[in-house]
Amino acid sequence: MSGCSRMDSRPEMSTHRGKLKIFLGYAAGVGKTYQMLTEAHRLRREHGRDVVVAYFEPHGRKETIAQTEGLEFVPRKIIQHRGSVFEEMDTDAVLVRKPQVAAVDEFAHTNVPGSERAKRWQDVMLILDAGIDVLTSLNVQHIESLNDQVWHVTGIRVRETVPDWVVQEADEVVMVDVTPRALLHRLERGVVYAPEKAQKAIENFFTEQNLTALRELALRQTAHQLEEKREELRLPQPVLDHDGARHERILLWLTPHPSAAMLIRRGRRVADYLGSPCTAVYSEKEAVAMEPYLNFCRNLRITAEAVKGDEVSRSVAAYAREHGTTQVFVTRNAPDVSKLVNLARDMQVTIVAERVRHP
Repeated sequence: MSGCSRMDSRPEMSTHRGKLKIFLGYAAGVGKTYQMLTEAHRLRREHGRDVVVAYFEPHGRKETIAQTEGLEFVPRKIIQHRGSVFEEMDTDAVLVRKPQVAAVDEFAHTNVPGSERAKRWQDVMLILDAGIDVLTSLNVQHIESLNDQVWHVTGIRVRETVPDWVVQEADEVVMVDVTPRALLHRLERGVVYAPEKAQKAIENFFTEQNLTALRELALRQTAHQLEEKREELRLPQPVLDHDGARHERILLWLTPHPSAAMLIRRGRRVADYLGSPCTAVYSEKEAVAMEPYLNFCRNLRITAEAVKGDEVSRSVAAYAREHGTTQVFVTRNAPDVSKLVNLARDMQVTIVAERVRHP
């Protein structure tokens, strides 16, 4: 610990540390930032939290940009380097503003030379030390210990990394998922990058083989993070088979939205891959509208049950815990998805993005 005194005007560090929540994906375009901003809105709207956007990188994605509407932005810091002008997160301004929650995009970003700290995750550590909660986005290939593995499966060496101990200190890690084919479809439509850049991405990093391998890494990383959190909090452990292997139990939260069919198929595939039971739940108030999807569940041999209660997310979490669920799959169209994530911290919650076709 340094013995130097602080001579600037920054606020004193808080006696309690802020909480870090990471929205984890396996590639650009899966929806990490969108979900981070959705959570920011939820905290502001439902809990009255003082929320700011400390840094946001739009990448020209219209749906994601629309999610920033109504949120307060902390102006960026202007830095000149070698005759060029760059914009970085103004960490000092965030500390002076001192919100309750700060949304910080691109956790693994390397700051331009001349910045006080080399990496954005170091800025985030300072914000957390000030007692401010942080929501952030990260792709699995930027985790330091996976660097060689990512290079082996993709042939590309990722230069920007975050130390494992930083990720392990996160209070929550939420995986935001979409199938590799759906992500490639987004690229082809120009949703992720401009057409020319998208085509180069598809020819290089964004091959279906690479994306499939990275997605598997992200799933494993999220499960590993959850197991560590279970031990730390002494939460009930998953059911184990007679040979001591973890026994996965999958739960799907269905709503009367077209994405329900996609979610049912996804759940069935994952369950078959893991050799695990798969169950679905839905709100009893939506029973009539759910009938087509319940028939689909029966065809795929997925048991579906109705849950009661006005707060469906709470009922789903309670059902999941009562039945020893280890993984919950839900689309972002379900009401109060972020609330479910908070209520089911002892489970892996995967937010699945649906594939949308445009004429």
